[in-house]
Amino acid sequence: MSQLEQLQVFQSLHRSPNARLQRSAELGDGLAAAVWSNRHDARDYQAPSHHTLSCYLTGGTGTFRRESPHSKGAPDKLCILPAGHQSAWVINGEIQLAHLYISQEQFALAAVSLLDREPRELELREGTFLDDAQQAQRFRQLSQLDWNEPAERLLSSSLAHGLVSHALLSQVGRREGLRLTGGLAPLQRRRVREFIDAHLDQPLSLGQLASLCALSEYHFARMFQLSFGLPPHRYLLAQRLLRAQQLLSGSALALGEIALACGFASASHFSNRFRQAFSATPGQYRAALTD
Repeated sequence: MSQLEQLQVFQSLHRSPNARLQRSAELGDGLAAAVWSNRHDARDYQAPSHHTLSCYLTGGTGTFRRESPHSKGAPDKLCILPAGHQSAWVINGEIQLAHLYISQEQFALAAVSLLDREPRELELREGTFLDDAQQAQRFRQLSQLDWNEPAERLLSSSLAHGLVSHALLSQVGRREGLRLTGGLAPLQRRRVREFIDAHLDQPLSLGQLASLCALSEYHFARMFQLSFGLPPHRYLLAQRLLRAQQLLSGSALALGEIALACGFASASHFSNRFRQAFSATPGQYRAALTD
Protein backbone atom coordinates (compact mmCIF):
# COMPACT_ATOMS: atom_id res chain seq x y z
CA MET A 1 0.00 0.00 0.00
CA SER A 2 1.41 3.42 -0.97
CA GLN A 3 1.85 6.24 1.52
CA LEU A 4 -0.95 8.25 -0.10
CA GLU A 5 -3.40 5.37 0.25
CA GLN A 6 -2.86 5.48 4.02
CA LEU A 7 -3.53 9.22 4.43
CA GLN A 8 -7.01 9.88 5.80
CA VAL A 9 -7.28 13.48 4.57
CA PHE A 10 -6.19 12.42 1.08
CA GLN A 11 -8.63 9.51 1.08
CA SER A 12 -11.53 11.65 2.33
CA LEU A 13 -11.13 13.96 -0.65
CA HIS A 14 -10.52 11.05 -2.99
CA ARG A 15 -13.90 9.55 -2.02
CA SER A 16 -15.76 12.77 -2.79
CA PRO A 17 -17.67 12.81 -6.11
CA ASN A 18 -16.99 16.54 -6.39
CA ALA A 19 -13.26 16.67 -5.63
CA ARG A 20 -10.72 16.13 -8.41
CA LEU A 21 -7.13 15.12 -7.82
CA GLN A 22 -5.02 17.12 -10.25
CA ARG A 23 -1.74 15.52 -9.24
CA SER A 24 0.04 13.96 -6.31
CA ALA A 25 3.43 12.57 -5.38
CA GLU A 26 5.30 10.95 -2.53
CA LEU A 27 8.31 13.20 -1.95
CA GLY A 28 10.22 10.90 0.40
CA ASP A 29 11.09 11.51 4.05
CA GLY A 30 7.49 10.83 5.08
CA LEU A 31 6.22 13.74 2.98
CA ALA A 32 3.61 13.71 0.22
CA ALA A 33 1.93 16.46 -1.79
CA ALA A 34 -1.27 16.85 -3.77
CA VAL A 35 -3.15 19.53 -5.68
CA TRP A 36 -6.94 19.28 -5.59
CA SER A 37 -9.89 21.08 -7.10
CA ASN A 38 -13.32 20.89 -5.48
CA ARG A 39 -16.75 22.48 -5.74
CA HIS A 40 -20.02 22.50 -3.78
CA ASP A 41 -18.92 19.86 -1.31
CA ALA A 42 -18.79 18.98 2.39
CA ARG A 43 -15.87 17.09 3.92
CA ASP A 44 -15.17 15.79 7.44
CA TYR A 45 -11.75 14.84 8.78
CA GLN A 46 -11.78 12.57 11.81
CA ALA A 47 -8.55 12.19 13.78
CA PRO A 48 -6.08 11.57 10.93
CA SER A 49 -2.81 9.91 11.89
CA HIS A 50 -0.78 12.48 9.94
CA HIS A 51 -0.39 16.27 9.84
CA THR A 52 -1.69 18.27 6.87
CA LEU A 53 -0.70 21.75 5.72
CA SER A 54 -2.92 23.30 3.06
CA CYS A 55 -3.00 26.46 0.98
CA TYR A 56 -5.82 27.84 -1.18
CA LEU A 57 -4.47 28.51 -4.65
CA THR A 58 -7.76 29.85 -6.09
CA GLY A 59 -11.21 30.45 -4.64
CA GLY A 60 -12.14 29.70 -1.05
CA THR A 61 -14.32 32.73 -0.32
CA GLY A 62 -17.31 30.40 0.08
CA THR A 63 -15.46 27.82 2.18
CA PHE A 64 -15.86 27.63 5.95
CA ARG A 65 -15.80 25.29 8.92
CA ARG A 66 -19.25 24.28 10.10
CA GLU A 67 -18.67 25.61 13.60
CA SER A 68 -17.39 28.98 12.24
CA PRO A 69 -19.60 29.88 9.23
CA HIS A 70 -18.59 33.54 9.26
CA SER A 71 -14.87 32.87 8.80
CA LYS A 72 -14.15 32.26 5.10
CA GLY A 73 -11.16 31.28 3.05
CA ALA A 74 -9.46 33.11 0.18
CA PRO A 75 -6.47 32.62 -2.14
CA ASP A 76 -3.20 32.19 -0.20
CA LYS A 77 -5.00 31.40 3.06
CA LEU A 78 -3.36 28.56 4.98
CA CYS A 79 -4.82 25.82 7.15
CA ILE A 80 -3.01 23.55 9.58
CA LEU A 81 -4.66 20.23 10.39
CA PRO A 82 -2.66 18.39 13.06
CA ALA A 83 -2.77 14.65 13.53
CA GLY A 84 -5.71 13.70 15.71
CA HIS A 85 -7.78 16.82 15.02
CA GLN A 86 -11.42 16.82 13.91
CA SER A 87 -12.92 19.28 11.46
CA ALA A 88 -15.93 19.61 9.18
CA TRP A 89 -15.84 21.80 6.06
CA VAL A 90 -18.40 23.27 3.68
CA ILE A 91 -17.24 24.27 0.20
CA ASN A 92 -19.44 26.66 -1.77
CA GLY A 93 -18.21 27.55 -5.24
CA GLU A 94 -14.97 26.27 -6.71
CA ILE A 95 -11.58 25.99 -5.05
CA GLN A 96 -8.11 24.77 -5.89
CA LEU A 97 -5.83 23.92 -3.01
CA ALA A 98 -2.45 22.34 -2.37
CA HIS A 99 -1.85 19.86 0.43
CA LEU A 100 1.35 18.76 2.10
CA TYR A 101 1.00 15.59 4.18
CA ILE A 102 3.54 15.01 6.96
CA SER A 103 4.05 11.72 8.77
CA GLN A 104 4.37 11.82 12.54
CA GLU A 105 7.80 10.21 12.19
CA GLN A 106 9.02 13.06 10.00
CA PHE A 107 7.52 15.57 12.43
CA ALA A 108 9.41 13.85 15.25
CA LEU A 109 12.71 13.94 13.34
CA ALA A 110 12.26 17.64 12.58
CA ALA A 111 11.38 18.41 16.21
CA VAL A 112 14.52 16.67 17.46
CA SER A 113 16.89 18.17 14.88
CA LEU A 114 15.43 21.68 14.62
CA LEU A 115 14.17 22.34 18.14
CA ASP A 116 16.19 19.80 20.16
CA ARG A 117 13.00 18.89 22.01
CA GLU A 118 11.20 15.63 22.62
CA PRO A 119 8.39 15.34 20.05
CA ARG A 120 5.91 14.24 22.71
CA GLU A 121 6.42 17.60 24.47
CA LEU A 122 5.18 19.46 21.43
CA GLU A 123 1.98 19.88 19.49
CA LEU A 124 1.31 21.38 16.09
CA ARG A 125 -1.34 24.03 16.69
CA GLU A 126 -4.44 23.88 14.55
CA GLY A 127 -4.94 26.93 12.34
CA THR A 128 -7.68 28.01 9.93
CA PHE A 129 -7.35 30.61 7.18
CA LEU A 130 -3.99 31.93 8.36
CA ASP A 131 -1.99 34.62 6.56
CA ASP A 132 1.67 33.78 5.94
CA ALA A 133 3.07 35.15 2.69
CA GLN A 134 6.28 33.12 2.90
CA GLN A 135 4.45 29.82 3.32
CA ALA A 136 1.93 30.70 0.59
CA GLN A 137 4.78 31.46 -1.81
CA ARG A 138 6.41 28.10 -1.03
CA PHE A 139 3.10 26.35 -1.72
CA ARG A 140 2.69 28.15 -5.04
CA GLN A 141 6.21 27.21 -6.09
CA LEU A 142 5.62 23.61 -5.02
CA SER A 143 2.33 23.36 -6.91
CA GLN A 144 3.92 24.58 -10.15
CA LEU A 145 6.76 22.07 -10.25
CA ASP A 146 6.80 18.79 -12.18
CA TRP A 147 7.04 16.25 -9.38
CA ASN A 148 8.00 13.47 -11.79
CA GLU A 149 11.03 15.29 -13.20
CA PRO A 150 14.13 14.46 -11.11
CA ALA A 151 15.55 17.98 -10.72
CA GLU A 152 12.17 19.54 -9.99
CA ARG A 153 11.33 16.71 -7.62
CA LEU A 154 14.48 17.56 -5.67
CA LEU A 155 13.37 21.20 -5.45
CA SER A 156 9.89 20.00 -4.44
CA SER A 157 11.38 18.02 -1.55
CA SER A 158 13.42 21.05 -0.49
CA LEU A 159 10.33 23.29 -0.53
CA ALA A 160 8.35 20.68 1.43
CA HIS A 161 11.04 20.58 4.11
CA GLY A 162 10.99 24.37 4.20
CA LEU A 163 7.24 24.30 4.80
CA VAL A 164 7.66 21.80 7.63
CA SER A 165 10.50 23.73 9.27
CA HIS A 166 8.56 27.01 9.11
CA ALA A 167 5.49 25.36 10.63
CA LEU A 168 7.60 23.91 13.45
CA LEU A 169 9.09 27.31 14.24
CA SER A 170 5.83 29.25 14.02
CA GLN A 171 2.99 26.85 14.87
CA VAL A 172 4.39 24.43 17.42
CA GLY A 173 3.98 24.85 21.17
CA ARG A 174 4.41 22.83 24.32
CA ARG A 175 1.48 20.61 25.21
CA GLU A 176 -0.47 22.15 28.07
CA GLY A 177 -0.67 20.25 31.34
CA LEU A 178 1.85 17.68 30.12
CA ARG A 179 3.69 15.60 32.70
CA LEU A 180 6.33 13.49 31.01
CA THR A 181 7.14 10.08 32.41
CA GLY A 182 9.84 7.77 31.16
CA GLY A 183 12.11 8.60 28.28
CA LEU A 184 15.77 9.59 28.31
CA ALA A 185 17.06 12.45 30.41
CA PRO A 186 18.11 15.52 28.35
CA LEU A 187 21.81 14.76 28.94
CA GLN A 188 21.34 11.16 27.83
CA ARG A 189 19.41 12.24 24.76
CA ARG A 190 22.14 14.68 23.76
CA ARG A 191 24.89 12.14 24.42
CA VAL A 192 23.19 9.55 22.18
CA ARG A 193 22.59 12.09 19.39
CA GLU A 194 26.19 13.27 19.44
CA PHE A 195 27.55 9.72 19.51
CA ILE A 196 25.42 8.69 16.53
CA ASP A 197 26.45 11.79 14.55
CA ALA A 198 30.13 11.12 15.26
CA HIS A 199 30.00 7.41 14.35
CA LEU A 200 27.69 7.19 11.34
CA ASP A 201 30.47 5.54 9.34
CA GLN A 202 30.63 2.63 11.79
CA PRO A 203 28.30 -0.30 12.48
CA LEU A 204 26.38 0.72 15.60
CA SER A 205 24.58 -1.76 17.79
CA LEU A 206 21.69 -1.26 20.18
CA GLY A 207 24.00 -2.43 22.95
CA GLN A 208 26.52 0.33 22.22
CA LEU A 209 23.85 3.01 22.38
CA ALA A 210 22.25 1.54 25.49
CA SER A 211 25.62 1.50 27.27
CA LEU A 212 25.89 5.28 26.84
CA CYS A 213 22.88 5.59 29.14
CA ALA A 214 23.71 2.65 31.42
CA LEU A 215 20.45 0.92 30.43
CA SER A 216 19.57 -2.55 29.20
CA GLU A 217 18.93 -2.82 25.46
CA TYR A 218 15.22 -3.46 26.02
CA HIS A 219 14.75 -0.53 28.40
CA PHE A 220 16.87 1.80 26.25
CA ALA A 221 14.84 1.01 23.10
CA ARG A 222 11.59 1.85 24.92
CA MET A 223 12.99 5.06 26.44
CA PHE A 224 14.53 6.10 23.11
CA GLN A 225 11.20 5.80 21.29
CA LEU A 226 9.47 7.86 23.97
CA SER A 227 12.05 10.64 23.63
CA PHE A 228 12.70 10.59 19.88
CA GLY A 229 9.29 9.55 18.56
CA LEU A 230 10.68 6.61 16.58
CA PRO A 231 12.77 3.50 17.31
CA PRO A 232 16.58 3.67 17.37
CA HIS A 233 17.11 1.84 14.06
CA ARG A 234 14.74 4.23 12.24
CA TYR A 235 16.47 7.27 13.69
CA LEU A 236 19.91 5.89 12.80
CA LEU A 237 18.83 5.19 9.22
CA ALA A 238 17.35 8.69 8.87
CA GLN A 239 20.62 10.26 10.06
CA ARG A 240 22.66 8.12 7.67
CA LEU A 241 20.46 9.13 4.75
CA LEU A 242 20.69 12.78 5.77
CA ARG A 243 24.49 12.55 5.86
CA ALA A 244 24.39 10.87 2.45
CA GLN A 245 22.34 13.75 1.02
CA GLN A 246 24.90 16.20 2.39
CA LEU A 247 27.81 14.31 0.85
CA LEU A 248 26.03 13.88 -2.49
CA SER A 249 25.46 17.62 -2.71
CA GLY A 250 28.65 18.91 -1.10
CA SER A 251 31.40 16.52 -2.13
CA ALA A 252 32.81 14.75 -5.16
CA LEU A 253 33.13 11.41 -3.37
CA ALA A 254 32.24 8.31 -5.35
CA LEU A 255 28.99 6.62 -4.43
CA GLY A 256 30.82 3.68 -2.90
CA GLU A 257 32.84 6.03 -0.69
CA ILE A 258 29.67 7.81 0.42
CA ALA A 259 28.08 4.46 1.23
CA LEU A 260 30.98 3.56 3.53
CA ALA A 261 31.13 7.07 5.06
CA CYS A 262 27.47 6.75 6.04
CA GLY A 263 27.72 3.25 7.51
CA PHE A 264 26.08 1.24 4.72
CA ALA A 265 27.47 -2.23 4.14
CA SER A 266 27.78 -1.79 0.38
CA ALA A 267 26.97 0.57 -2.47
CA SER A 268 23.99 -1.60 -3.43
CA HIS A 269 22.62 -1.55 0.14
CA PHE A 270 23.04 2.23 0.18
CA SER A 271 21.31 2.59 -3.19
CA ASN A 272 18.37 0.42 -2.14
CA ARG A 273 17.83 2.32 1.12
CA PHE A 274 18.18 5.69 -0.57
CA ARG A 275 15.70 4.76 -3.30
CA GLN A 276 13.17 3.51 -0.74
CA ALA A 277 13.37 6.83 1.12
CA PHE A 278 13.52 9.30 -1.77
CA SER A 279 12.14 7.45 -4.81
CA ALA A 280 15.44 8.10 -6.59
CA THR A 281 18.87 6.46 -6.61
CA PRO A 282 21.87 8.34 -5.20
CA GLY A 283 23.13 8.80 -8.76
CA GLN A 284 19.83 10.32 -9.87
CA TYR A 285 19.84 12.58 -6.83
CA ARG A 286 23.35 13.86 -7.61
CA ALA A 287 22.49 14.28 -11.30
CA ALA A 288 19.45 16.34 -10.38
CA LEU A 289 21.65 18.61 -8.27
CA THR A 290 24.07 18.98 -11.17
CA ASP A 291 21.24 19.84 -13.57
